Amino acid sequence: MKPNQIQKTVAAQMRRRSFLKGVLATGAVSMFAPRLVFGASPTNKVNLACVGIGNRGGEDIVAFHKTGMVNFVALCDTDMGAPHTQKTLKLIPDAPRFQDFRQMFDKMGKDIDAVCIGTPDFSHFPIAMLAMSLGKHVYCEKPMGHSFRQVELMMAAEKKYNIAAQMGNQGHSEANYFQFKAWTDAGIIKNVTKITAYMNSKRRWHGMKVSGLLPEEPIPASLDWDVWLATAQQHAYNHGYINGDWRSWFDFGNGALGDWGAHIFDTAHEFLQLGLPTEVEAVKLEGYSPFIFPQASTLAFRFPARGTQPPVELDWYDGQENLPPLPANIGTAVVDPNIPPPSVGSVDSTKRPPGKVIYGEGLTFKGGSHASTLQILPSEKAKEIQSKLPPVPKSPSNHYVNFLRACKGEEKTRSNFAVAGPLCQTMALGIIAQRVNAKLEFDPATKQITNHKVANGLLNGVPPRKDWEQYYNL
Repeated sequence: MKPNQIQKTVAAQMRRRSFLKGVLATGAVSMFAPRLVFGASPTNKVNLACVGIGNRGGEDIVAFHKTGMVNFVALCDTDMGAPHTQKTLKLIPDAPRFQDFRQMFDKMGKDIDAVCIGTPDFSHFPIAMLAMSLGKHVYCEKPMGHSFRQVELMMAAEKKYNIAAQMGNQGHSEANYFQFKAWTDAGIIKNVTKITAYMNSKRRWHGMKVSGLLPEEPIPASLDWDVWLATAQQHAYNHGYINGDWRSWFDFGNGALGDWGAHIFDTAHEFLQLGLPTEVEAVKLEGYSPFIFPQASTLAFRFPARGTQPPVELDWYDGQENLPPLPANIGTAVVDPNIPPPSVGSVDSTKRPPGKVIYGEGLTFKGGSHASTLQILPSEKAKEIQSKLPPVPKSPSNHYVNFLRACKGEEKTRSNFAVAGPLCQTMALGIIAQRVNAKLEFDPATKQITNHKVANGLLNGVPPRKDWEQYYNL
């Protein structure tokens, strides 16, 4: 690196450190309080900054663009020269561009109302925490954070800084959400004791065999690898960690469960008030690895009784051959035609598309993922109860519009961090069970795993790298 480049790098690091010290000292709320009246925008639109602008983040940006309710005031990605960012750059050619979210907030904080975070799972946390500490509203892709502790801190920050937050499980603003709520309120869905949830599509790590981390490769000139790593421990660059392949690795992703659980059993978790489980058991693991997710797993989540509601066991099945036991009268799968395909393969090509079966008092329900609605089993029973089914209201806004209206104080986000947090923490416990291949006993009151010291340590996730610890103190 040339001397002038070194000076620029050191100066940028010093600016970021002094900026973050100011945030920690003041809480930043006095400087950047949430603006529910958008006087800074002449069109009364939400001034949106986007961090992670390719792949899934790019899809979020297209969805926000379609609302007509935003001004894109900044675009940030660790690799602005990558092919997957070009579509977004062409769609929004005039917004200021950054490779480091810290520099973006440093230079443009006063111009930003809200932030869309479409980065890999492990890097959601520092971006969201800094944004919230500055009073910015946050739309964050699922899962919220990479570890149980990160999610806990994000829930606390949402409340502390009084911002609007939305996790990106879009089905929480569509038909499945409103049907599940209406049917639960009317007592159609009641006294549920068992849920079977499954995702048997091909995943990126299926067929992979690794004995360690990937070998070092030259870092692409356009990529800021240090910022890409964020709070993660140092890793040598390898292309096998980026562009969706990060999901295969425990260090960076949350596997099939973290990816699809938020789309499959999210409404059951909320409206059955499941909260946190008291037991999570790795019933079956195939192809165990300390580095990548197993080739197949069956996990049993056991939730205690809640008031008058009985205990619930939620069984999760992933892996192409690890098909769940289903009722004989299950019939054809429920598939939402609007959902995106898995990162490898397609939903329609699987032996059983992603879905769920819910066993309640007197009735059994089958469902898919995302916005797909429940159906009653058997079909004869569905006809018999048809006249007793309550009307299901239509959604007043899709997931993106719901967030933008919440930024303006007009609606409440449906998948805010207080709602999505316990769901993500439940999935984080499942991932810990995959990592240690054991039955875990969990105390929801103390939020500790009481029977497995190593697993309990994993609740915190890996220690952050030097100069990234401050995001845990915002």
